[in-house]
Order: sequence, then structure tokens, then C-alpha cells
Amino acid sequence: MTTSWNQARRVLCVRLDSLGDVLMCTPAMRALRAQHPERSLTLLTSPAGAALAPYLDDVDDAIAWEAPWMKSSAPARPEQHLDWIASLAGQGFDAAVVFTCYSQSALPAALLCQLAGIPLRLAYCREKPYQLLTDWIADPEPGAMVRHEVQRQLDLVRHVGAEIADERLAFTPLAADADAVRGRLHQAGIDPDGRWLVLHPGASAPSRRYPPHHWQSLVRMLDGRIGCPLVFTGAAHEAALIERIAPPGTAQAHSLAGQLGVGELGALLALSSLVVSNNTGPAHLAAAVGAPVVDLYALTNPQHTPWRVPSRVLNHDVECRNCERSICPQGHHDCLEKLLPEQVVDAVCSLLKQTEPYRRKEVRARI
Repeated sequence: MTTSWNQARRVLCVRLDSLGDVLMCTPAMRALRAQHPERSLTLLTSPAGAALAPYLDDVDDAIAWEAPWMKSSAPARPEQHLDWIASLAGQGFDAAVVFTCYSQSALPAALLCQLAGIPLRLAYCREKPYQLLTDWIADPEPGAMVRHEVQRQLDLVRHVGAEIADERLAFTPLAADADAVRGRLHQAGIDPDGRWLVLHPGASAPSRRYPPHHWQSLVRMLDGRIGCPLVFTGAAHEAALIERIAPPGTAQAHSLAGQLGVGELGALLALSSLVVSNNTGPAHLAAAVGAPVVDLYALTNPQHTPWRVPSRVLNHDVECRNCERSICPQGHHDCLEKLLPEQVVDAVCSLLKQTEPYRRKEVRARI
């Protein structure tokens, strides 16, 4: 079947999750793009994931769709989905790759692609997919192993002959985004080419959030030991959290919560000296633009550490590790409680010492 994949010119890449999940597929999509000199890739993803498309060099187009089997999707009438499948069928795709994490089933998307008349369909599967998939790998996770999710997706496309030497995550900020970010930093009195850190205290999953009182201590300790500007990022609804962590007037703390599009956020992270983040989308975006990351890493998902970038991954063991839950059913809130702020500051100082000698030169090459 590899010969058929080598000849496929229009490939649909299905990843229906959020920003970080799509970013972790970018090395595999690069491999697919390199397999055929005239191949085009279309990304089928969530509305949040589709916002990445203008910044992914290997993606030619994106389709945003709220699949009814995904947890965050809005309700829709069955006929709306049938009409949508008919429109997908009209686009003439030669092949489809369904990317999933190991806790998800690829079969709903495989059925979608079969109904849309896409002749080649690849995915991981635990059950026999029969006609739903033309190419598939029996999923070894999590029973036999747990891989980094980037490696999982690379292994999937390698099954049909797609390989690439450059396995870094991909995200290319636009020049306009970088200019806008430099302007915001100047307005805040921050030298874009000097030392300053980005702090991202939010996460969609409560289980992955570092406690606010620890963030408060961390801000004070960073100011005492490093004394450089701290730029907070987050969605508009996280502005109150950031105000609680660093109230207005806190020395050298600046909030851009709700003020940045995804391109500007990528440019900000690319320009920064270092990023401190919970295990969430911006940590993967930082890795994609080459920013060093101190990742406050709740052990709910062991396969999502920063990929191919200088980093420090900080956690403490818990009895319920690898639970993959967003909210603990037992009501536990200690996934990161025992990770002390002084440990985070030590990691920041260590990583800055490792990366700062070449960081500015690298930033100039990227932005």
C-alpha cells in the first residue's frame, strides 16, 4: 500500500483537538508533505486548532469542524453533519490520516472519511477496523508502552513510508505579529532584545494548573533573584487570575491576557528569554518557536513534555499519575501543590544560564 500513498497528492490530516495537539502533529505533517513533491495538505481540526493554519508552513488549507464525538463540540442537527460530509466528499482527497492520542478512538473520523469517499485512510486502532481503514497500526499504547505524542504521530506516518529528518515542531510567526509584539513591549517599557520572561499560569484542565498562591510566591522570588520584567499571557477570562497572582503595581509584572492572537502569542514566546508555563498549549507553542520552557508538569498526561527544545520539566509524584483527567473525580487538588516555588526559580536560573549565551542570536535568526 506504500506505493499508493506515495502517489497521493491531496491528503487530509485529521486532528480534532486543540492548539497543542495540532502542534504535536506538525513533524508528522512535514513528513507527509515531503513524501510527494506536489502534495498538498489540508488540516481538519477544531476551530481552535484551525487558527494555527496560517502559521504552519506545511499546511495549505484548514477546515474547522466541531465533530459531534469531541467533548467541546456544540450540538448540531444530524442533517447538518450529513450536508457537511457531502461537502467534504466534493473536495477530492486522495488520502486521510487520522491523528489521535491513545485515549481516543480513530473510528468515528475513519467512518467520516470513508463516507466522504477518501480512498486511503490511516490511523491507530485497537479493534479490527475492517473497511473503515485501508492502513492501520494496532495501538500498543498504553499497555505495552507510552511514547511522546510527537513520536506516536511520526511512527504512524512512517507506516506508509513518510519520514523526515527535521522532527521539530512547526510554527512560523508573521512579520506583522513580531512587529506588533515589539510595539507592545516598548509600550510596557520592556526592551524586546533584553532579558524578560513569559509566565502562563492558566490551563484548560484544572488538574494541570499550578496553584495561584505558588504563582504569587514565584513572582516575588523571580523579582528577588533575577529582577527582570515578567510578561503574563492568557485568555481574557484569565485576566482575573493574573491580577490575583500579580496585582496591578507589582514590580516589573505586565499582563497581556486577552490581548494577543495566536500569531502574536507565538511571536511573543519566540522573542522571550524563557517561558514558564503549565502543561498546556502555550508550552507546545513555545517549543515550536524554539523558546526555552520551564514546564510545571502535572502527571496526568506523561506523553506531552516539551519536544526538542531546552527545557526543565518539574513535577512531583502522585498516586493518581497518568489518570488523563481534567478534573479529579475524588476532588484532589494536589497534582502540583508539592512543587515548591523555589524549585521553579532554581530551574529558571539553571535554564537561563544554559541558553542565554546563544539565545539572542537564535531569536534574530527566527524573528
